[in-house]
Amino acid sequence: MLETLILAAGKGTRMKSKLPKVLHKIGGKPMLRHVIDAAKRAGSVREVVVIGAGAEMVENEISGVEFVMQIEQLGTGHAVLCAKENFANSTGTLLILCGDTPLLTSDLLKKFIAAHEESNCAVTVLTAEMPDATGYGRVIREDDGTFKKIVEDKDANAIEKQIREVNAGVYCADIRKLFAALDKVKNDNAQGEYYLPDVLTILKAEHEKVAIYTAEYCDETLGINTRIQLAAADQIIHRKKLHALMNSGVTIVDPGTTFIDCDVEIGQDTIIHPNTYLEGNTTIGADCDIGPNVRFTNMKVGNKVTAQFSYCHEAEIADGVTLGPYVHIRPGSKIGQNVKIGNFVEIKNSTIGEETKLPHLQYIGDTDMGKHVNVGCGTVTCNYDGKKKFRTKVGDNVFIGCNTNLVAPVTVGDGAYIGAGSTITKDVPNNSLAIARARQTNIADWNDKRK
Repeated sequence: MLETLILAAGKGTRMKSKLPKVLHKIGGKPMLRHVIDAAKRAGSVREVVVIGAGAEMVENEISGVEFVMQIEQLGTGHAVLCAKENFANSTGTLLILCGDTPLLTSDLLKKFIAAHEESNCAVTVLTAEMPDATGYGRVIREDDGTFKKIVEDKDANAIEKQIREVNAGVYCADIRKLFAALDKVKNDNAQGEYYLPDVLTILKAEHEKVAIYTAEYCDETLGINTRIQLAAADQIIHRKKLHALMNSGVTIVDPGTTFIDCDVEIGQDTIIHPNTYLEGNTTIGADCDIGPNVRFTNMKVGNKVTAQFSYCHEAEIADGVTLGPYVHIRPGSKIGQNVKIGNFVEIKNSTIGEETKLPHLQYIGDTDMGKHVNVGCGTVTCNYDGKKKFRTKVGDNVFIGCNTNLVAPVTVGDGAYIGAGSTITKDVPNNSLAIARARQTNIADWNDKRK
């Protein structure tokens, strides 16, 4: 049985942030969430996360795992020891990860775990060949290529610092042997900390087998300590996502100006135009035409949808809808099939029935609108009386004239017509014509009197 321990207690001082380092997002979700998901996909049945700095924020943001506190940050070895009781009854393999390595893939972890189990060793360490190894612990090998020791960057001499193979901070270990060796780790080093890699040297001295597994791509092991590194990792995540989408049949017109989060799903033959941002858990169907200048956040979008110059979030759009330009769809809205929403339209917490047309310059808030409705330019649903918000109900096959105000709560029945310029404060029965405007009065020579 594979269990996972994730070290996420560090302060992340170089991030210069009030937010714990592991909660900074890449690809649309926190770094720590990436690590947890990779572990789960690699076969982990249980994840324990060591937290410290900003612990309450981490607990509020991350679900589905167990937490253990490291009150004082005394090194990676000490962090693992804080979780000793959590694994008191465990006897299998423990995968140890760092919460700030969001580029780890489940494929890499699966290969790493398999190599560990096949070697029948006490512990396996994941390493990588880095172009610039500054800041990483160096992996020192014996003459025969087997593991000798790991030297932390601040403790390394000039020769050791020339080594490019580094410790990725990822381990597979026999749980019992790991914690037995941890009790023997000392803090006699430049940092005065208890280093987890010292366990490897202790186990080797006890004639236990310590193995090395080297990652094929060093990028997958990168740790994030600064916002510059965060941005670089984000670019890697986005690039992989764009490539995966294009390989699945999605057209990305300009990958350099398109930003799609890692959990977004897009159907075949959809075209994504430049300056488009697809975020969160957005799903988009097939044969859509999205962009330019579109931002969708946590949206559910059907097939054959066209959208340009639009911002839509926390809403649903059915098949065949046309949006834009300059449309804002706000949370709680559901747009029915083949609806046409034109320029400068805002819809909030509303349901719009199929084949309805909102061509231009409308605010539709807290409204339940039926099918085949035609809404004139400048129509506003007045949903707020200064204290409470009320809903407007519009039936099927309604025609609403230009510059109409619907003052909620109000119901417009099926087949009704509303004259242009009306302010509707009372219900309109089915198939009726409603006109609510002052009678026109013309005053002769009024302009001359002003002069």
